[in-house]
Amino acid sequence: MGNEEFLRICKEKVCDYFNEHADKTDGKRLTVQDVFVVWSCKTLQNNKALLSTNVSDGMYYELTYNGDKHELYFDAYKKWRNICFEM
Repeated sequence: MGNEEFLRICKEKVCDYFNEHADKTDGKRLTVQDVFVVWSCKTLQNNKALLSTNVSDGMYYELTYNGDKHELYFDAYKKWRNICFEM
């Protein structure tokens, strides 16, 4: 799978996941234009990407494509805290 196709699919999956799981009373629905790629990498036949949205809910999404098995894995995470340690 090419990188552009992978990222397009990732954005669609994040959008679908958010729209299925968001609180319906908020009235917020995402489009793929509301999803952005934070980081992505392609190694051999495998792809990985971290994505987020313009919703300030602290969520980020990790998608991994296993090129050997032709499987896409989806993880949704909530950011609980960001701490800076001076060194």
